[in-house]
Formats: sequence, structure tokens, C-alpha cells
Amino acid sequence: MAEGERQPPPDSSEEAPPATQNFIIPKKEIHTVPDMGKWKRSQAYADYIGFILTLNEGVKGKKLTFEYKVSEMWNEVHEEKEQAAKQNVSCDGCIPLPRTGRYAPYEAIEKLVALLNTLDRWIDETPPVDQPSRFGNKAYRTWYAKLDEEAENLVATVVPTHLAAAVPEVAVYLKESVGNSTRIDYGTGHEAAFAAFLCCLCKIGVLRVDDQIAIVFKVFNRYLEVMRKLQKTYRMEPAGSQGVWGLDDFQFLPFIWGSSQLIDHPYLEPRHFVDEKAVNENHKDYMFLECILFITEMKTGPFAEHSNQLWNISAVPSWSKVNQGLIRMYKAECLEKFPVIQHFKFGSLLPIHPVTSG
Repeated sequence: MAEGERQPPPDSSEEAPPATQNFIIPKKEIHTVPDMGKWKRSQAYADYIGFILTLNEGVKGKKLTFEYKVSEMWNEVHEEKEQAAKQNVSCDGCIPLPRTGRYAPYEAIEKLVALLNTLDRWIDETPPVDQPSRFGNKAYRTWYAKLDEEAENLVATVVPTHLAAAVPEVAVYLKESVGNSTRIDYGTGHEAAFAAFLCCLCKIGVLRVDDQIAIVFKVFNRYLEVMRKLQKTYRMEPAGSQGVWGLDDFQFLPFIWGSSQLIDHPYLEPRHFVDEKAVNENHKDYMFLECILFITEMKTGPFAEHSNQLWNISAVPSWSKVNQGLIRMYKAECLEKFPVIQHFKFGSLLPIHPVTSG
């Protein structure tokens, strides 16, 4: 396996695993409410919340249509690769691949979008079936069975060959991120699994945390589009919904990152997201407003009645305060709730062991 070709760069921000790392199939570790203490002290919790907050900072004040210039990002990585090749050393922006050149984060972003496009196409190929029940269309189970069967092959298209041993571990988080095939439901725990999937890809060096904008705007936003299509096509039930008292039936992270996008906006204030005109004019630029648009498409009646928590948030004076409040709420209502975390799976990349100091 040409060990010498895989030395990690000395100052890499990635926590690229050593060649000898033993990847394992993630499994549940939180079986009872007292186990929640293990979760909150775990390396997995620290890494997960750190990842969420890093992305939150990265998208601050930026539109979805923000020109972060993928081509320049690629050129910069390409130059690093050329320099590294000339000096026969590894570079921070790419992963050395034995006999196959080098692998840039840009390629991984594009391949993740292609993976999500495949999931989208499978929805088109698996139309809902006629059934007496309006909700939880059983065709979803057919769609999910295809993902269950193909997940490792899909992830293998994103992960370079010398990291193939990581594929079974990382693929578990992809399978967990699209809903539950028994209950035909979807909720914030499934969304968290997709964030964990992206976090794992950063930890093995396939993605760079430096590429926060592309991770959120290209990959996570495409994931959201596919999840909304799943929810609408198969009439999925909300998992663990708090009804009118919850923030949203299905998602949470796009509200956090979406409120960060709007910090210091010259004219859009929190009060504007309950204004239909403001939402229609700006939803393509801001994740938060896209979420509001989806809610209004899916629910009928006065906004204050079907989405009371969001209605209350519209009275907060600044997006910065909204963002801080949503982070606190996410920790309290999702990450510290046993019904959500009992389903989270732990492996070698997101381990249950306590945070290691240093």
C-alpha cells in the first residue's frame, strides 16, 4: 500500500487517521437516560458540536448564491498539488493517492452532490403506491432498501481507494440520514446523522473543514432538497415531533446556519421572515427563508398557529441573537434529548469515549 506516500501534512487542520487506524461499524451506545452523561462527555459530542459551530461561523453573512469561486478554490488546490509533486511532499489541500495522482476536496464536493443526485433520481424511479393510509407511503421502503444495498458503493465513489477501509463505517451515517424505513418517519436525529457523515469525511481528510461554504451551500443544501422531496413524495411522518411547540417538524440545522447567513444583513430582520413578500423575494439566497417557504407550502392556516416557536423568534431583535438562541435550543431540544440520541451511532471516527485532553 506504499506507506511512504501517505504521510499526513505536518500542519494539516484535518484529523486524518493514521494508516493503521481500525475502522469499525458504528453502533448505538446510549440505551438508557443515564447514558446521556456518556454522550455529553464523549469525543463524539465535542467533535460533532465543534463541526456544527465551525460551519455556522463559515457561512456567517453569506448568501447561498455567494460566489466563493469553486474554480479558484480548485486552482489553489491544483497549485498546491503541483508544488507538492515537484517537492515530492504531501500538501494540506489534497490526499496523496498511490499511483493515481492526488485527490482534491473540490472533487469530493462534486462527488457528494452526484451521490445526492442519485438518491433524488431513485425517488423518481420509485413512485408512491396506492394505499388506504394518507401518510407513510410504503414505496419509501423500496427506495430505502436500494440505499441500504448501495450505500457502501455510493460512499466508495467519494472516498479515495487508499481510505477504502473507512467506507463501511462512514456509510452507516449516510444510511441513518434519510429517515426510518419501519416507521417511515424523518426528524432531527436523521439530519444529525448526515452532519455526522460530513464530519467523518472531514476527519478522514476527504473534505476540509476550511471548505465550510461548499459543505453547507453545495452539499448540505442539496441534501435538504432531496429530504424535502422524500418527505413530500412519501408523506413521511415527523419523528418525535413536538407539534406546534417544536421549531419545525423535520429540520433544525438549516435554521441555525440560515440565521448565521443573515447576521448583519442590511435590511432583512427577523420580523421579515413572517412576511410572505420578503420570503418569496429572498428565499433562494437564504437557507432560513427556504425553510419558511417549505413550511408555508406544507401547512395551512395562520403561521402563528402552526409554527408558534418560529413566530415567537420573529420578535427577536437581531439575527445574531436568533443564531445564539437557536444553538442553545438545538443543544437542549435535540442533542440533550434521549429520544433523539438513543439512535445515534458511535464508531472510531465519532467515538463514545470521553474527550481526550490536549
